[in-house]
Amino acid sequence: MKSNWNQELYIKACRFAAEAHQGQLYPGTELPYLLHLNLVSMEILTALSVEPGLDGDLAVQCALLHDSIEDTDTSYEQIASMFGVKVADGVVALSKNPALEKSQQLIDSLNRIVQQPREIWMVKLADRITNLQSPPSHWTQEKISRYREEAIEIHTHLQAASPFLALRLAEKIQTYHKYL
Repeated sequence: MKSNWNQELYIKACRFAAEAHQGQLYPGTELPYLLHLNLVSMEILTALSVEPGLDGDLAVQCALLHDSIEDTDTSYEQIASMFGVKVADGVVALSKNPALEKSQQLIDSLNRIVQQPREIWMVKLADRITNLQSPPSHWTQEKISRYREEAIEIHTHLQAASPFLALRLAEKIQTYHKYL
């Protein structure tokens, strides 16, 4: 079966992300941040295998690059130059706007995501699926509860993008309740 994503583009995006996030750690661990990006892309690759007709290259590249603008000194222009405007637009939509109050950042990002192709929606679903592991030990019950509520909001806004990922996220939300 032929995949709907290009391995060379995956490698290019993975390498770029590894360099951009070099030295960053997965929160609460000693593991490189690249682990998170690869887990998000794994969720995307799995969804692509069961939901045909999607732009796999867009989804995979955005999965690997989704935190590049938000968490590193990478610019929109750099991503657009290396991966194209469509990928750069997706990464910007997936990035929080630091100029906004923290309480407004998620809804702002969701509003920008829904204006993008559904593959971008899928990346946000996959990102939260990946992030709903055991919360860091320093998180308060309030922070854990708020994070779960955000996941419900993400699910509500973006579930139409991917039945597979929507179900995965719903299951993770349910399981995450045990940390409250």
